Amino acid sequence: MPFPRRLLSLALRVRDLGAALGFYRDLLGLKVEADPPRYRLFPEGRGFCLELIHDPEAPLRPYPSLGLYHFALLLPDRKALAGVFRRLLEAGAHFEGAADHGVSEALYFRDPEGNGLELYRDRPQGEWPKGPLMFTLPLNLERLLAENPKATPLPPETLLGHLHLHVEGLEGAEAFFAGRLGMAVTLRTYPGALFFAWDGYHHHLGTNTWAGKRQAPEGATGLLAYTLLDPFGREETLLDPVGARVRLTGRGDAP
Repeated sequence: MPFPRRLLSLALRVRDLGAALGFYRDLLGLKVEADPPRYRLFPEGRGFCLELIHDPEAPLRPYPSLGLYHFALLLPDRKALAGVFRRLLEAGAHFEGAADHGVSEALYFRDPEGNGLELYRDRPQGEWPKGPLMFTLPLNLERLLAENPKATPLPPETLLGHLHLHVEGLEGAEAFFAGRLGMAVTLRTYPGALFFAWDGYHHHLGTNTWAGKRQAPEGATGLLAYTLLDPFGREETLLDPVGARVRLTGRGDAP
């Protein structure tokens, strides 16, 4: 059985709208509904919404700094992952690396303003590691690319699988995501990181202290907000440990 969808939307402040649309619309293939300065992007299946808020005066968020480490798009299978990987490589997108995490196979990119983007596919839960839930090993990229000779955009059923944040401290992150939101801590074995999830998933939220305490300037580009489909049906808006707005909703059609 697939895991329930839990991440419904993500909002980013962007300075260079043309570059952002070139990446998310033209290269990845997301559809756009424009209501300037807001631009809503989504796959054909509308499994998630990426909202870009255009502010041409926004300072660029320094890398790394507290805030978004990456957001992760979940693809349905290995063939789809290979096709999108080939498309991004051919376009010269900023590729940072790849990993076999045991639970998943992941590719890491950065968008034109430095926001981290992970593309991944999950392995069936029965194949997940029995020891520590996740690890990091090299991923054979030639073997992955051999799965699909075509360069393809994101498939219609793509979802927003998880977020990973640079936080100031893990204690505060655990108090919020486990204590306040009721997620389970799924992994403590990565140095300087904690992972959280509902439903027995490997993680909906990852947090790490790898950026130290470096702050982005006020009004900088990057993560502003995200929406979670709450298993407890709560309807409220909170601030997470990096100051992003977290909307909890019990409605699966909420943007």
